[in-house]
Amino acid sequence: MANVAEQFGLRPYRKLDGTPLVGAQNRYTVKAGDTTAIYQGDLVVPTSNGNIEKYDPSGAPETAVIGVFNGVFYNDPTTQKPTYKNYYPGSVTPTEGNITAFVVDDPDAVFLADSSGIFARSGLFKNYGITNTTGVTQTGISKAQLDVATSGTQTTYVVQAIDISQDPDNSDTSATNANILVRINNHFFRSGTGIA
Repeated sequence: MANVAEQFGLRPYRKLDGTPLVGAQNRYTVKAGDTTAIYQGDLVVPTSNGNIEKYDPSGAPETAVIGVFNGVFYNDPTTQKPTYKNYYPGSVTPTEGNITAFVVDDPDAVFLADSSGIFARSGLFKNYGITNTTGVTQTGISKAQLDVATSGTQTTYVVQAIDISQDPDNSDTSATNANILVRINNHFFRSGTGIA
């Protein structure tokens, strides 16, 4: 049976040891005025100015990732109202300070990701890249997928496939868009490398 074609970035699923993730996330900041949109489900990386930004697989794919973006809070510069959103739209300059971002940053978190092509069982335990696709502004959800064309044993590949979804609508390994359970392979909090 064909899989349901749905792009949603990386969706928190459970912990590596099988226990629930229980919605754990931490607070970070996005630099006021940062022009790059970040959608819920996008990977984010630390910056030298103490903030986070969207992970760019086409620019510096070897950059260690802090976690998965889950939303923002800021005081809207136009309405002056507190604003919560699924995504950071880019180029927001709030009246007071930076933008508060919420990130699922547990190095042992497991995420669900849609595959960009056919994902065979033999693809499990390999390391993969992520596609660089802009999210949907109406929902604030990422459209990034597990990039089945970018895989191997390199530790710099950002995620590692650990299982295939048991959802009957998204577990067909003979068709595109199977949902795959992944962990962040190149995690900033495991790499031991700080920011220069």
